[in-house]
Amino acid sequence: MIARTRGLPSERHSNVRAISAQGGSEADLGRKVKTALDETRLLILGAQVLFGFQLNAVFQDAFASLAQSTRLLACAGQLLMVIAIALLIAPSMQHQIVERGSDTVRIHGVTSLFAGVALLPFGLSLGIGLYIVLHHLYGPPAALAGGTTFFVLAAFCWYGLGVIVNPHNRMQRMQREQEKPTPLSTKIDQMLVEARIIIPGGQALLGFQLTVTLTRAFEQLPASSKLTHVAALCAVAVAVILLMTPPALHRISFAGEDSVSFFRLGSWFVMAAPVPLALGIAGDLYVASAKAAESTLLGAAIAIAAFILLAGLWYALPLFLRLRRPADA
Repeated sequence: MIARTRGLPSERHSNVRAISAQGGSEADLGRKVKTALDETRLLILGAQVLFGFQLNAVFQDAFASLAQSTRLLACAGQLLMVIAIALLIAPSMQHQIVERGSDTVRIHGVTSLFAGVALLPFGLSLGIGLYIVLHHLYGPPAALAGGTTFFVLAAFCWYGLGVIVNPHNRMQRMQREQEKPTPLSTKIDQMLVEARIIIPGGQALLGFQLTVTLTRAFEQLPASSKLTHVAALCAVAVAVILLMTPPALHRISFAGEDSVSFFRLGSWFVMAAPVPLALGIAGDLYVASAKAAESTLLGAAIAIAAFILLAGLWYALPLFLRLRRPADA
């Protein structure tokens, strides 16, 4: 009898530990997804600055004096940065379209994977940007040395160090994470974070679009390019308005209260905003690339390729993954 009595606290402690472990695993996965989204938001802030510089550079007076090869390199840098931005926003779209805002091991892995892949075109575009600046100031040798050095440095810091310090059991730990129903408050918090991930690209592009109209180079553009730019400006303005609507609704209409109706409404705005954003990015890529390369054909090809990439990563792939999921998922 004494032995049984002594065993009861041990059993209770074991049950408590088991329950705590399950709850901790659920909270741990939600925290990891939130951290991954926050880190993506930091990465895209850097991407927006570089992308804005690349688009603005084309309309500066000294850009016309650059060699044809350097101007074509600038077009490549713009497209690479669009690839990086597309990859950084893609996990947020999958989170809303495929997972419907729930925290899963898959979305955590996808966010980490896409962020890692996005750093490669980001680093290449950074090296190209420095090459163009140094080429204008100090000539080709210094430009090649500077651009290569910074790309190698970025690759070492972003990939080399990651390989060195990466624990070997990282994937096993991710696979052991337990998926539990995600609380509504967590879904809403992450949906608002994803709006903050997408909106920097729109802000950077909108700032470029508004200021570039006052440059002499813009005044010399063909009427068709000016019209394309205005259409792209309007599209990005719509995207920014859509992305700012969820927090406004949450505060004004719902008084900051979490509800299923707000989550569904806010998610629709977050999922809809990238449509005009993609159109705006493609439109201004056409304007900037056509001017930089002095070829409307090349500008159109770059713009179409960028739009296909954005539409594919932001909508086609998530919808495909959603349709492949079991009906009860």
